[in-house]
Amino acid sequence: MNIRQQLNDIFQAAMIAAGIPADCSPAVAPAKKAGFGDYQANGAMAAAKKVGTNPRELAAKIVDNLDKGEMIEKVEIAGPGFINIHLSEAWLGKTLAAARTDEHLNVEQVTDPQTVVLDYSAPNLAKEMHVGHLRSTIIGDALARLLEFQGHTVIRQNHMGDWGTQFGMLLAHLSDQMEKQDAEVALADLEQFYREAKIRFDEEEGFADRAREYVVKLQGGDPECLKLWKQFIDISISHSEEIYEKLNVTLTRSDVYGESRYNDDLPVLVQELLDRGIAVEDQGAVVVFLEEMADKEGNPSPMIIRKRGGGYLYATTDLAAIRYRANQLKADRILIVVDARQSLHLQQAFTAARKASFLPESVTLEHCAFGTMMGEDGKPFKTRTGGTVKLAALLDEAVERATALVAAKNPELSQEQQAEIGRVVGIGAVKYADLSKTRTNDYVFNWDSMLAFEGNTAPYLQYAYTRVRSIFRRAGIDPSALTGTIELGTDAERALAIKLNQFGEVLDQVAKDTFPHVLCTYLYDLASAYMAFYEACPVLKEGVTEEQKQSRLQLCDMVARTLSTGLGLLGIEVLEQM
Repeated sequence: MNIRQQLNDIFQAAMIAAGIPADCSPAVAPAKKAGFGDYQANGAMAAAKKVGTNPRELAAKIVDNLDKGEMIEKVEIAGPGFINIHLSEAWLGKTLAAARTDEHLNVEQVTDPQTVVLDYSAPNLAKEMHVGHLRSTIIGDALARLLEFQGHTVIRQNHMGDWGTQFGMLLAHLSDQMEKQDAEVALADLEQFYREAKIRFDEEEGFADRAREYVVKLQGGDPECLKLWKQFIDISISHSEEIYEKLNVTLTRSDVYGESRYNDDLPVLVQELLDRGIAVEDQGAVVVFLEEMADKEGNPSPMIIRKRGGGYLYATTDLAAIRYRANQLKADRILIVVDARQSLHLQQAFTAARKASFLPESVTLEHCAFGTMMGEDGKPFKTRTGGTVKLAALLDEAVERATALVAAKNPELSQEQQAEIGRVVGIGAVKYADLSKTRTNDYVFNWDSMLAFEGNTAPYLQYAYTRVRSIFRRAGIDPSALTGTIELGTDAERALAIKLNQFGEVLDQVAKDTFPHVLCTYLYDLASAYMAFYEACPVLKEGVTEEQKQSRLQLCDMVARTLSTGLGLLGIEVLEQM
């Protein structure tokens, strides 16, 4: 259920009935200040300007034509033409009661489900995953979970870097190593393996020539070389799978669609663009000149799709990927979760793909850009020695730190319990610290703030969930056995009910705008509203009537289920006890 959309539809009908042009929006939004209703319809001012009349008088006409139904208790005109909307308490309680019996918590499945191709994570298989892969992986996974929850078909595409000239160097080194040990042992530490191969390439006489020969063999489809390459890829993907399992990320091996998968299409694609005059030869290279992205002097933006020596670039592969996703996967919407520093490159690829008609106009193509994870020194996050932070090491440290905190807070727990809580809290803290920030911004990585049990953090929300669930354990009540209507006799109960009913509209907003922090903010606000409710409205204390107890326990149950569902959509686990 999307309250905002329902109100928008109701007020849109009232505006049309009042003779206002259909292209004027009611501009319904949640009220920002107490005492100004639950929502406001702010469209009368803009509509009055368009039709040349007094906005307050126009607001009165809208109200006169309004069908409040059972949803709206009353409306008030304020200021120059704002319409304050007060929702019906009976309706709020009724919708929450319905949500309690629905596994989707009254979040309606979309009526026009789309096929969404979601490109995220995309590590380079020549190296282990590092912190630079974290944001793409968890932002993309949260969007995938949420879109599937709404009823869309999501096709995950892990565009792994599994091709290129560096593989000649790596395969030459692997070939030598396999004379002493098997491939799995040789590739146990990918970073070390890469460093060794690079040193040999730079310093060992004859090795660079052998590496180049391997590139030629690989690109030519030499069976032995391909067999070696497939071994390398298989073991490298296993490294990534271990990270995905630790991170509670839904990517699997079947989602991998690496750069190599487009190899056969690249010469075909380049020739097609040449034949159609979209690409031209320039100084031995093949280039698409994009007038659509011309600079201030009118010079078109050049996009090289084949190098002078015949090699292909990321731009070529991205064009092939766009064409494949639109035409073979039949995407309605393509989301690419990639670092903001790739914005120009992707803008060129998107523009060229449209120019070449590689995808229908009906298919949306979106770059979900994100900023950089920074260290406390304000520079990109590195190890103390200035090296790249391995993602596996970061996650292990998160779990170790969280386990130590849990042990200090709850020494009575067994080591096994402390370890499990530490795992859930540590991984959740790392993910939430990232997802709760506006994805287009850089953010500072700080252990203390992300593992805090106060403020807008995963540990706070996870603990809030366990606190709610503990009420039912203390009362010895199964939530499914609760009966009676949900009554909202206090301001705190009403505020909590409204917040709970806004879950659907928040998910709609995240699905549309692809900003997961909006869901994080909602969950934190929900937990805060619950704390205010719990302080103001006794649940199990003496003096509470049975009807009040049943009603308030139903509100508690909805809070727990909404927190659990919302965190689950972010890929964050909850625990019954902490």
